[in-house]
Amino acid sequence: MLGRQYPLSNRHTASANTSMLHASLLIPPGAAFWRDVAAALARHAILDDCRDGGLRDLSGLRVLVPSFLHAQQLKSALARELGHAFIPPRVTTLSAWLGVLMPDASTPVPPSPSERLMALYDALRQHAWIKRLFTARRNTDLLPLAQTLLALFDELTTALLPVLEAGDQDADDIWEAALQQLAPAARGMLSDEAQLVWMLWKTQLDGNDAAGLRYRRMLQLADEAACPLVWIDAGAPDAMIQSFLDTYALSQPVLPVRLAWQAAAVHPAYAGAWREAFDDAAAPAACALPPGLSLCPAASLEDEAARGAQTVIDWLRQGKDSIAIIAQDRMTARRVRALLERAKVFVCDETGWQLSTTRAAAALAALLDAVATRAETVALLDLLKSPFVLDDVADKPDLVMALELSLRRANVLGGWEAALHAASRHPEAQALLQQVEEQARKLHGRKPLGQWIAVTDEVMQALGMHSALAADHAGEQVIGLLDALRQHCARAEHMFSFSEWRAFLGMQMEATPYIPNDSDRRVVMLQLAGARLRCFDAVLMIGADADHLPSQQGETLFFANAVRRELGLATREQRHTSQLRDFIELLSANREVVLSWQAQRHGDPNPPAAWIERLQLALERGGAGALPKHEVRPQAQTLQPLPVTPPAAVAPDLLPQRLSASAYNSLVACPYQFFANRMLGLTSLDELSDMPEKSDYGDWLHRILATYHETLRTKKVTAESREALLRDITEQVFSQSLDRSAAALGFYDRWQKTLPAYLAWAEEREADGWQFVFGERVYEKTLHWDGGKITLHGRIDRVDENADGERAILDYKTSSMQALRDRLKEGEDHQLAFYGMLSDLPVSQAHYVALEPGRAGTAEPRDLAQWQRLLEERLVATMQAIAKGAPLQASGINQICQYCDVRGLCRKGAW
Repeated sequence: MLGRQYPLSNRHTASANTSMLHASLLIPPGAAFWRDVAAALARHAILDDCRDGGLRDLSGLRVLVPSFLHAQQLKSALARELGHAFIPPRVTTLSAWLGVLMPDASTPVPPSPSERLMALYDALRQHAWIKRLFTARRNTDLLPLAQTLLALFDELTTALLPVLEAGDQDADDIWEAALQQLAPAARGMLSDEAQLVWMLWKTQLDGNDAAGLRYRRMLQLADEAACPLVWIDAGAPDAMIQSFLDTYALSQPVLPVRLAWQAAAVHPAYAGAWREAFDDAAAPAACALPPGLSLCPAASLEDEAARGAQTVIDWLRQGKDSIAIIAQDRMTARRVRALLERAKVFVCDETGWQLSTTRAAAALAALLDAVATRAETVALLDLLKSPFVLDDVADKPDLVMALELSLRRANVLGGWEAALHAASRHPEAQALLQQVEEQARKLHGRKPLGQWIAVTDEVMQALGMHSALAADHAGEQVIGLLDALRQHCARAEHMFSFSEWRAFLGMQMEATPYIPNDSDRRVVMLQLAGARLRCFDAVLMIGADADHLPSQQGETLFFANAVRRELGLATREQRHTSQLRDFIELLSANREVVLSWQAQRHGDPNPPAAWIERLQLALERGGAGALPKHEVRPQAQTLQPLPVTPPAAVAPDLLPQRLSASAYNSLVACPYQFFANRMLGLTSLDELSDMPEKSDYGDWLHRILATYHETLRTKKVTAESREALLRDITEQVFSQSLDRSAAALGFYDRWQKTLPAYLAWAEEREADGWQFVFGERVYEKTLHWDGGKITLHGRIDRVDENADGERAILDYKTSSMQALRDRLKEGEDHQLAFYGMLSDLPVSQAHYVALEPGRAGTAEPRDLAQWQRLLEERLVATMQAIAKGAPLQASGINQICQYCDVRGLCRKGAW
């Protein structure tokens, strides 16, 4: 029997006639809850032993409360009620009381949550059929399943272990009774997953189950009871706590205190609107507007955040020093917090932000990501840019920037060897990368969790992360988490891979809340359940719409509601009722409550929560009218108008010494773009991409055609063999690209369709008397003027020559022929004239060679010689003007601006 694993006293099964368990003391929800508790305790018989001393020494009474915040409220209420100095009762939480219990040598040490999780995960991953059953593609996909199962196991243990220990029912009998609640057809369709969960729970219950061991310690406390006990909570106790109270009451008086959920205990409007929340069905006799409750519909997220922040600021100005923000809509709540912090109002956050959201945790995650992806470039750069990694290295920002530029220019997507090779031109940056690579290689293989923690800590020490994290508030908590895991997993012997260690650590980061260093608690942000048995001067609920109130409940996996009900687990309806009661208590316990939501979302009406609409309907039916609107009046501010004009930079000292054709085209398109890109050097970084782009296609064609024509010039190739030669060269060039990315196949196919047309065009050109002379040659030319000079430079794709000694410049383009002709016709492209002016050859012609699928041809300007003269005159005049302080205005047209990298600098659209 399962009960044999827990040899407990049978006193809790004794007759109820011997019990000293008092009837529950029911206190109405409201602002006076703790005052009423203190008043009731002062008069209750459970304090009879203290009355001879005039209720001055209450140390003989033990009180259990949900949290230590409630303990402070109870002590304050007792002080006000008694009105004189007294020794307070021993107020604590059940968990804290269990924590100070002396360990029993005969009691096994319960496994830590981490050990428990990974032991169950290890058992699950051993069976391929379990992976198939839960559609797990990788072993690590079973980790969230193991976590979900443990939560469900704890639910089952809490609900059923007291019954099993009492010996009243067998586990299988309980399961069969639960199945009887289902229709025969549904019973036959009960999932294999549910049957498996039940069997796994029974298996783990036979061992050192943490929940079971906790229950044993609770009953040990009850058996050793030496003073009266008061148990205070918002709701009824669960099965374990009820068993604990029953056992405690066999030897000492016990008084349970909880909220009274009778319709007469709350405002009539609440009782009339939400009758399902109350234990009785009595309808209220009258209806009136609840005091202090108002609505605040907003037009948008930003409007709701601004109204909420202004409301909190107004309350603080009114002298309220206890304000709660209920964050139903987390996104809007974050914005409210940001606005308040901008106004120098600190918000104490109790909503439980995960430790994984901090920069400190992100540094550790970046280290593991870089290892897992084998130095994938983005992950590697994220690691190196972290302020917690190698921050003591001299000139680290410059080294990381040099490394990033090298990786981007070489388009290195990942790989330690490729990254180290790309950084070879910067020895210091390469040494920095080598240091990281040496440490990353230590994180490999299969190890127990304790060894993984030790190796990770060693790597962090070597990379300077440990000391940097220790100097940060969140970093201290990351180190504390690793230290706690080291202690918790010391006994774990299962072997895990790096990916499993990484997934486990990420799960721990997600499950661990970040604890801010709070000193100001005037404004607290919390969840609805966090407001239980607490009272504030004012409350603002954010997100009181149908999407956020009530909060979306997690799926109750594996068991249907009927089965959960029979097993004693919380059903969907019970969770909904519990949340509704929390909402009613919030409205009842606080003098001023504002319910805020976005009345418009994405252009559509967004209604308030159904609970609010039901309340408004109840008020209208009772003739009380509508709930008032909360008015927000932001403080008026007078702004001075400041006309915005297009920027016009003046920078004669930044005149570049060298100029390319593309740079001059940028100057013509928009002088301010030229100033930002070419004079200030604010060019954007090269994008990393595993997909080939059109520029890559152009580079491949240049290599193919340069190799092809150079081969024709130096070797005798028959006309019949030329196509085969060009195709061979094509295969050599494209094979390298196709090995890197199959996406290059599209460009390969495009060139295959263009190749015959290009050969036909090349033969026709030769028939016209033009011969290839050279290709891919770099030229420079210096222009002088009074007091200045500039060097023009560029690479010419190809130069041809005819029998008369005339030269022609050709530039390959993958654009359409018509597009090239339009550019030349409109005079917006000066590249051909620039190359003609740049070359010292007797150039008589210049052409763009359009390479289109199935078509090849040329586009040429009308009068190249005149265009070159005009271009040289204009270029010299422009450079002279810039040198003399001419403004470089932002004058680009929309076609230029929509692709401009510096649009955010000139801020077009704001003027």
